Amino acid sequence: MSDIIIRPITADDDAAIAAIIRANLEAYQLDIPGTAYFDPELDHLSAYYDAAPDRRAYFILTDAAGTVLGGAGLAEFPGLNACAELQKIYLVDSAKGKGLGTALARAVEAHARKLGYRRLYLETHTALDAAIRLYERLGYQRIEQPVPTVHTTMDRFYLKEL
Repeated sequence: MSDIIIRPITADDDAAIAAIIRANLEAYQLDIPGTAYFDPELDHLSAYYDAAPDRRAYFILTDAAGTVLGGAGLAEFPGLNACAELQKIYLVDSAKGKGLGTALARAVEAHARKLGYRRLYLETHTALDAAIRLYERLGYQRIEQPVPTVHTTMDRFYLKEL
């Protein structure tokens, strides 16, 4: 895919990215409590991430026409020192397998460094095998669950030194 744009989220993106996240979780039968599906901020991600720009960010991936194809974010993770959490990295099906997840993850990693974080944590589920392959290809190392998590259904945990 050419002419891809990665930019900060705006309120105009909220409905589209929430729908993408929910559709992905539904496809893997993860539209259940203990996943991002029920996060209270899911329908207003821009407000959540904009509320603390020195600690959080969310990036939207669009095509040249401005159609939202996916997104990924980061927020402070108090469970580990100098650590942010890679959050809500999802793509529409038509954008998968084209290196766009890698591009989003790298944008988040670069911004995490800019904010002074030294590592990124993430949690995922064994059913999300393509995501797990992406994380491992990007150098994330599997770890034990570091602290009790909000997303109690997630069962795989990773950390990457930046």
